[in-house]
Amino acid sequence: MEDNWISIFSTDKPWQAEIAKQILSENGIDAVIINKQDSSYTVFGEAEVYVSIENAEQSKELLKNIEI
Repeated sequence: MEDNWISIFSTDKPWQAEIAKQILSENGIDAVIINKQDSSYTVFGEAEVYVSIENAEQSKELLKNIEI
């Protein structure tokens, strides 16, 4: 991933990251999910949603008022 991407959301529930990515996509913002959960023990690690630095503030605003 390039240096101009930043994590704006993380969760221990990958389905929440998918919802966040969909919300961003519906608003024209490209997002990528990186799942850092352990494949054997899913209680360790998180899924993170990344967006470009230019879209970080707008993305945070879109997600802050939504209960995921």
